[in-house]
Amino acid sequence: MTETPPEIDALIDLMARLPGLGPRSARRAVLHLIKKRGALMAPLAEAMANVARTARECVNCGNIGTTDICAICQSEKRANGEICVVEDVADLWAMERSGTFRGRYHVLGGTLSALDAVGPEDLRIPRLVARIGTEAVREVILALNATVDGQTTAHYIADALEGTGVSVTSLAQGVPIGGELDYLDDGTITAALRARKRF
Repeated sequence: MTETPPEIDALIDLMARLPGLGPRSARRAVLHLIKKRGALMAPLAEAMANVARTARECVNCGNIGTTDICAICQSEKRANGEICVVEDVADLWAMERSGTFRGRYHVLGGTLSALDAVGPEDLRIPRLVARIGTEAVREVILALNATVDGQTTAHYIADALEGTGVSVTSLAQGVPIGGELDYLDDGTITAALRARKRF
């Protein structure tokens, strides 16, 4: 059995740490990169080095960009008095893909979790409260995942913003477009029933 060179082993080990990639998938990915060295591996390495050098968190909202204040926070067109609160940057990107929200965001960096010892001071909740006064915010939209920790965090934020005069709303939850009741879990059906509206 031939031994893999240590340099390639090191790359496989690093790739295996990525979400969704185990050791086998990492080996396949590395082999593919080596075969496509000129067309794929070199440009990928250059792009990764560039991102490693320039990427940073927005000091205002927590988004990822290449400047201290991200493009969304800098845009006056996005200063409409609405802030959408999300757990992480992946959620922000998902909201942006929809193209329907035209306000600004606030990335918490996670959710409150007693099990993981994550308290309010570990998240960007104090920064959110500070933004309310400085950005003339009218509405805070809680776009947190429908998990126990997500809902706990949403309730905590709603309590923290009580008395500020800001409207606190959350995304509707329930039956997805194209969904069939028979395939939905009990929690989704319950949420949909509670969020029913006039037809």
